[in-house]
Amino acid sequence: MKYWRGYLVAAIIAACSWGLSAFAKAHSQLVDMVYPYVTRMIQNYLAQWSAGVSFCVWQVLLLVLIVLGLASVVLMILFKWNPIQWAGWVLAVVCTISFVSTGIYGLNEHSGTLVTDLRLENAEYKYTVSELEAATIFYRDKANELAGQVTRDENGDVVYPEFAQLNELAAGGFKTLTYEQYHAVFAGSTLPVKELDWSRRYTAKGVTGVFVPLTGEAAVNPKTPTVIMPYAICREMARRMCIASDRDANFAAYLACDANSSVEFRYAAYLMAYRYCYAALEEAADTVQQFSLEKLQSGQNANLQHDLDVCSKFFGRKEKLDESVCDLLVIWHIEEYVLPLQQEEEVAPFDPLDESQVDLTGLVGA
Repeated sequence: MKYWRGYLVAAIIAACSWGLSAFAKAHSQLVDMVYPYVTRMIQNYLAQWSAGVSFCVWQVLLLVLIVLGLASVVLMILFKWNPIQWAGWVLAVVCTISFVSTGIYGLNEHSGTLVTDLRLENAEYKYTVSELEAATIFYRDKANELAGQVTRDENGDVVYPEFAQLNELAAGGFKTLTYEQYHAVFAGSTLPVKELDWSRRYTAKGVTGVFVPLTGEAAVNPKTPTVIMPYAICREMARRMCIASDRDANFAAYLACDANSSVEFRYAAYLMAYRYCYAALEEAADTVQQFSLEKLQSGQNANLQHDLDVCSKFFGRKEKLDESVCDLLVIWHIEEYVLPLQQEEEVAPFDPLDESQVDLTGLVGA
């Protein structure tokens, strides 16, 4: 029986993790009332603790665990420990780490969505291909405009502030969303994001950033194309604010970059929005839409095309853009730009002889 104790402990802890997730999934509204606020406080504390050093604490801890694991293998051989018993306790350690991560952050996957927090009225709206195309054109045109406003070198590559300064600038967009637009969901930590070590490993997989809840550390791949670095920083900050799902974190990054006063951040917002919408339109393309794609491409100015090529070179075939992010971008375009414009057009021009607009009582000949 003693050989199986590790497995028994691992099974109990794994069952607890599963039970937490199942409860959160079944009672998402109840979880959303308390859990995000508690976990945001935990992540703020952890972020302040880990901010004391410039490197990623979690990467050091991972190395320590690997070394301890290898050392335990050597000891197992030297002292002739039972390998089955050893494997059980290793599994118990892994399950414990997973359980802690689930408890302090993972349940955010089952809490309310960013759409709910932002109160998007048409969140479930099934938009048409024409509306998708209109949104894509809108984001392309904004990206075209901003592409000419950022600083570039003689090769056409963007020249942005240093990483530390970008970190400082990133906080501005979240503060605008929180204190001027009154979205409390963005009231989390805006401490600097760190640079990832082992960048070659992440670059090979097309990864631009990660967030590790056990240490509260948001980090980005330093090899990320400069032109979208502001977006990557904001996305990992959003994850640290307990905006857990990829869809919501990416949309939060768009909002934070767009709300920023820095042109570099606003350009990153519209460049990425255009990439998401174009990819979705390309996925839905038929013979008619192929012509639309060609028109979209022909409308890209030289600077925008250059930056799109830089992104494509970095991601290559490894990237698959999430269409659900595009859904939010299209709905956002409709609510923020299309509907207000339609409402303005529906207002009838003032006519002094129109009884429905003015009171003509007492006027001669009225």
